[in-house]
Amino acid sequence: MIKIFATDKVKELDQYTIQHEPISSIDLVERAATTFVHEFCRRYSKQVRIVIFAGQGNNGADALAIARLLNEESYRVETYLFNPTEHLSVECEQNKQRLLDMERIEFTEVGRDFEPPTLTDRDVVIDGLFGSGLNRPLTGGFAAMVNYINQSEAEVVAIDIPSGLFGEDNRKNDSEAIIKASLTLTFGFPKLAFLFPENEQYVGEWKILDIGIHPDAIYETASPYSLVTEEDISYSLKSRKRFAHKGTFGHALLIAGSKGKMGAALLSAKACLRSGAGLLTVHIPTRGESIFQTAFPEAMLSLDANPDYFSTVPEIGSYSAVGMGPGLGQHLESAAAIERILQSSTKPVVIDADAINIMASNKDLFNKIPPRSILTPHPKEFDRIAGESTNSYDRLMKAQSFAAEHKICIVLKGAYTAICSPAGNIYFNSCGNPGMATAGSGDVLTGIILGLLAQDYSPETAAVVGVFLHGTAGDLAAAFRSEESMIASDITDMLGKAFKQIK
Repeated sequence: MIKIFATDKVKELDQYTIQHEPISSIDLVERAATTFVHEFCRRYSKQVRIVIFAGQGNNGADALAIARLLNEESYRVETYLFNPTEHLSVECEQNKQRLLDMERIEFTEVGRDFEPPTLTDRDVVIDGLFGSGLNRPLTGGFAAMVNYINQSEAEVVAIDIPSGLFGEDNRKNDSEAIIKASLTLTFGFPKLAFLFPENEQYVGEWKILDIGIHPDAIYETASPYSLVTEEDISYSLKSRKRFAHKGTFGHALLIAGSKGKMGAALLSAKACLRSGAGLLTVHIPTRGESIFQTAFPEAMLSLDANPDYFSTVPEIGSYSAVGMGPGLGQHLESAAAIERILQSSTKPVVIDADAINIMASNKDLFNKIPPRSILTPHPKEFDRIAGESTNSYDRLMKAQSFAAEHKICIVLKGAYTAICSPAGNIYFNSCGNPGMATAGSGDVLTGIILGLLAQDYSPETAAVVGVFLHGTAGDLAAAFRSEESMIASDITDMLGKAFKQIK
């Protein structure tokens, strides 16, 4: 997994690398700049005009080193160093002198007064004003400079993090004083803020650049946040023994469906068996029997006493895992039945969709959830549980606390779905695409997680692996169908290829 460190840990990681590699601070800056330039040259031709804006700190040092290296690569570069207090960091001063030692450079050091250059749609701005250490909103001349860049038609590439953006919590930031980059080339690790939807307008596309942070520093520095990779999932998947049988892979119970919403139950059921569960029983209203028997003969049925919705609790003791919610409806009798399920289950339960909404209206039910159960809310569903959130960071912190308080896993769905564990760890998913924002996609995810849970994966592993399988299958479906044409069943259809790719 790729650890995601809070920005206040970045200096510690750099210092550890400097002391234990060993490497000088200025050489670490040079390494970062070289890596940046390599990626930049791969993306941009030498026909573009490059305008670099550098600040007084180490982000500015990176920018000045980048200016020198791009000059050496024969790019046309104009560099502006903002030094209103006439105090540069040691590394920034050193890189200023290195740049001044070059021939044929366009360099301007800015004090108080500044006439900015004209920027056009043929220009590329490299933003090196402020780095990840910023902890207060930009004001005055720097805010004005940010606004000028944002109003221009130039493409903007940010060094490490867009100037003005805080690395984690931006609730107290000024949204008008943050660089809007189309590309952010970040050093070592993603910043937590990159994973929140409201910051996409500032970060744009982002890519991690490996600048050789000491591996011991990464290992020894604790962080609750990590980005899940395909390699992590490959190690987590169980192999199947030659003499295994259907009973080996568990018997799942799915409680789903209501009048007009049997499709949700069907989508979830198919995903459950496609993810490897040996047996599946679906508890549905009696009205759905003919639908299911025809459309999905692989599933066994448990029929509710009510023809239209969930009202009767089946015997659950014999099942390996229980899931409920897709297409369930929000009837009073369903709420009472859900309470009985929570009280009687001795095993973790996967709770989704209408089951979450029912519980949000009866919050005492959360105290009855079996430990290590899995909730799979989208942001609005979670807000119904925990109250309105100011922004995505606020919501994530609430989800982390809620998971720890109730000893459950929270799968907070989104572009970078966050899996919050009872221990306080948060795992971000790194795959998937906007084509998955389609009706029934969440039902498929519930089925996948339930199928893994039935196979005796731990709840935390089932959630992390399930989300990644779902995203990988979604990416394969998008490649085949296009993002625009995807439907939820396409994700299920690609689960087999997803398993093959990951293994």
